Amino acid sequence: MKRKIAMVLVAAMSLGLLNGCGSNGNNGDKTSEGTTTNGIFSGELEENVTIQVLENDTAISKGYFSQLIEAFNKEYEQYGITAVDANMDQYLDLANDGPYGYGPDVLYQANDVIMQYAQGKHILPLPVEKLDCYSQIPKAAWQAYEVSVEGNTYTCGVPVNVQAPMLYYRKDLLPDNWKDNWDSNSNDVPDMIEDWNDMYNFSVQRHQENPNQYGYMKSLYDVYFSSGFLFSYGGYIFGENNTNPEDIGFAACDSAKGAMVLSQLAGVMNEDCIDDTITTNAYSKLADGTYFATLSTPDTYSTFYDELVNEYVGQGKAQEEAEEMAKENLVMTGLPKLPESGNLTEDDPKLVDSKSMGGVNGYAISSYTKYPNACLAFVDFATSYEMIMLRNETLGIAPAREDAASDLGGLSKNMFDELDKGNIVLMPSIKEVSQIWTPGQTFFTDLAKDAFRSESEKKYKDLDSMKTGLEDMCSQIHDAIYTLE
Repeated sequence: MKRKIAMVLVAAMSLGLLNGCGSNGNNGDKTSEGTTTNGIFSGELEENVTIQVLENDTAISKGYFSQLIEAFNKEYEQYGITAVDANMDQYLDLANDGPYGYGPDVLYQANDVIMQYAQGKHILPLPVEKLDCYSQIPKAAWQAYEVSVEGNTYTCGVPVNVQAPMLYYRKDLLPDNWKDNWDSNSNDVPDMIEDWNDMYNFSVQRHQENPNQYGYMKSLYDVYFSSGFLFSYGGYIFGENNTNPEDIGFAACDSAKGAMVLSQLAGVMNEDCIDDTITTNAYSKLADGTYFATLSTPDTYSTFYDELVNEYVGQGKAQEEAEEMAKENLVMTGLPKLPESGNLTEDDPKLVDSKSMGGVNGYAISSYTKYPNACLAFVDFATSYEMIMLRNETLGIAPAREDAASDLGGLSKNMFDELDKGNIVLMPSIKEVSQIWTPGQTFFTDLAKDAFRSESEKKYKDLDSMKTGLEDMCSQIHDAIYTLE
């Protein structure tokens, strides 16, 4: 099927071309959906051109990106359009590099990164209603890429996959008697996978039995993963649906209970949880059995899998047997439930759903490209059902397309549902979100250190002190946004 995109806009522009998202003018064309798009998308493909595409490192290293551009180039060969690897750092600074011609034409990034570029008009608003994927992507995912200016709504990116923390664990590291001792409701799901209280108790037991082994391990330093524990008890990032940075909510409601959960979890880890060490060594440590469980995102599944295959091969297994064992024993699943009280040592706790910080990764088109229609053709092709399914097969991502998620079922469908229910809290799509990370790291690092301080030196002994610490974190974020910039 040829994907020559006919982007005929509803009205001609009267004030010139819109140069990028975040315009202060009313220069766009309004579609029937009430959103605004960019008049430079004429629908006439630029022919005999090469477009530079920036993908993420995992997609490149696992071979997905080469398959994508090979398929696209074959599809658009008749037009002389060729997509190539931009061969740039995935964390490029488009705002500084783009104006000088060093940026890519198309880039794949998380919504918060793309929308920071939108503020400076470094990416183009897109006629997304014309894309094949448009009706298959939920409103919440599209909203992550929207910006409103003077009554007009601009959509600046196309969602590809939903990112949110998932629990990874080793099925073959469960105790032999887990069905007798760790399946209290007899549902064939280990208790420690279902709630954090049992994960805590299992972690204590595993480390006691072997001081070189641990149960759950994850760096508290990582704000992306740690903040979800605050959200589960009423915390939030910014007010008014993450659009008002004056209202910073990490300390709101009972979020201190989430901090208490993190503090207790740090107590069953080693000091690697203080910095980012566990984030970087989790692949190998889960593979060699040092760790039983950790948190990561769906797109890292292939890295965990490859490490485990290599571990089994190193133990003398044949490659095919090692691959089958890794598929059987590496489990990626949803987050355990939390105790309403925030106390992981409570017996028979009342449980509540875990929430998490999430994001939507997707494609955007640089304002500095000379070939916008060819770029849009690439985005349309890359977000097609076929390519999203291949991306899932290669990388293990959770599709933003509902048809792909439904056909895949299992975790992909569950993540889609969690996003719909609000249990995945998407990162704000405003530039102020860039100021939450350093103050957040400071607080979570200090909280992790507390687990290794003597009793007299501990800073966070109760909920009140934890709430004070979170309030200080919010103040630091506010200062970073409004005073230090």
